[in-house]
Amino acid sequence: MLSTFGNLLKHWRKQRNFSQLDLALASEVSQKHISFLESGRANPSQEMILQLATVLDIPLRQQNIMLTAAGFAPIYSESDLSSPEFEPIRKALDFILLSQIHSPVLVMDRYWNLIQTNAVSQQLIDWLINPQDLEKLLDIDGKINLMRLMFHPQGLKPFVANWEEIASHLIKRAYREALTSGNSQQPIKLYQELQTYPDVSQLWKLSNSHTWQLPLLTVNFLKDGLNLNFFSAIATLGTPHDITLQELRIETLFPADEITQTNLTKLN
Repeated sequence: MLSTFGNLLKHWRKQRNFSQLDLALASEVSQKHISFLESGRANPSQEMILQLATVLDIPLRQQNIMLTAAGFAPIYSESDLSSPEFEPIRKALDFILLSQIHSPVLVMDRYWNLIQTNAVSQQLIDWLINPQDLEKLLDIDGKINLMRLMFHPQGLKPFVANWEEIASHLIKRAYREALTSGNSQQPIKLYQELQTYPDVSQLWKLSNSHTWQLPLLTVNFLKDGLNLNFFSAIATLGTPHDITLQELRIETLFPADEITQTNLTKLN
């Protein structure tokens, strides 16, 4: 159980591959005090929690959980992206989406739910899957979940030529996110759902060693004789003080070759 502050601290220390001595030196706290905090023999102050969380680079959501476990009120907000104070952020996202006229851009939350796309992304998705069929893959909030979309047998799977390589990478990432989800059940439920889809259980055995000679893992879409090969770059917002903003991911799919660049124009 990770319900106590001591267990949470120990969990994140191990996640970051810190020994108690490493953490003590980096945070300028005695190793004995770190040991006492983890065992419950000492109680942390709010300042100590935030100091240790900074050294361990703990996400804001998890910092709130640690504060609550230690008897303090959470200090980080989780606002709706439509909130008035987020207008500059929304304008920045719109600028990013509109400025990429040749590459698909996807804005998603921490649960892989699609929030926004640009025109090229929408063209790509509509080309791969009929919009009416896509509705069958919507989650309970009416959002497209990109993990579900990639793994579902009626989603993108039939059109990804290197599906096993991509899915192997993603299921391991979903597992890591479920492992570090704290009190949030959504990453765990998503991982468990993905495990029920055909061919997923065997992906753990795939090492992808034959792709290591490539500089980046690319996703290769193939449909109706048209081949599109992309590598991706994921951006986040810098120095956020809000959980929603910290967890936003902006993924851009860049053409990995000239053929893809040419074939993209045929989707119009």
